Amino acid sequence: MAGRVLVSGASGTIGKVVAATLAAADVEALAASRTGGPVAGCEGVVLDFTRPSTWPAAFKGVESLFLMRPPAVGNVRRDLLPAVAAAGEAGVRHVVFLSLQGAERNKIVPHSAVERWLRASRMTWTFVRPSFFCQNLTGVHLSDIRDRDQIAVPAGDGATAFVDALDVGEVAAAALLDTAHHAGRTWTVTGPRALTYQQIAWLLSAECGRTIRYTRPGLLAYTRHARTRLGMPWPMVAVTSAIYTTARLGMAAGLSDDVRTVLGRDPIDFTQFAHRERDLFNPRST
Repeated sequence: MAGRVLVSGASGTIGKVVAATLAAADVEALAASRTGGPVAGCEGVVLDFTRPSTWPAAFKGVESLFLMRPPAVGNVRRDLLPAVAAAGEAGVRHVVFLSLQGAERNKIVPHSAVERWLRASRMTWTFVRPSFFCQNLTGVHLSDIRDRDQIAVPAGDGATAFVDALDVGEVAAAALLDTAHHAGRTWTVTGPRALTYQQIAWLLSAECGRTIRYTRPGLLAYTRHARTRLGMPWPMVAVTSAIYTTARLGMAAGLSDDVRTVLGRDPIDFTQFAHRERDLFNPRST
């Protein structure tokens, strides 16, 4: 049985799933966030990776850490890794890091630097490398789909192995529930098939009953759109641009059986996700 677990980013899409899964397994889990509120039945604790004053209370008595890089953090050596080092000094023995599919080959994304640092640390680790979350379409890109009937990302005709956050969170929780079994392992968490953004637009059009276009912007047009219409901070623009470039170059389509291996069931398909979240994609009534 796992000891005390700290779930960073517990109020986020993946963190909520991790916290809820651990709570259902009767694990002592702390939900860490900047506000410190409880999440999914887990006691809350304040944790800000850029505020060292929050670290001692958050890491006290913790044996395992679910580590999620905040999306706005681009400089992980300055704004993330010092806190992880402090966690190790406080007694954290195992880190489950939410990385990125292909991070070992893509040195541009900050996840790669975190992986290298953890490999060199004294803590044991598990890397959960998901492909692109389906939930990004109901998050930062939702206003484009819902209000402008478009998907505007610079991925060209490259396919992506879209994955549901529920699968990712449950795989991460499984690693936290049995750290000995998962130590030193890397799980690439993908959906059951790779889809281009044109195919995603067609599937959403069929589900929502209206035409949703894939506009295929270039990097400069995407940057302007992300900053002015989507309100992305610069570090997030840089990271997402790298991710979509990876897709455009055909490097995001790889599939794995790791969901089935870890969880004993098939991964959730994009059509299941789109049907489940259909109401979010529809324009809000006035």
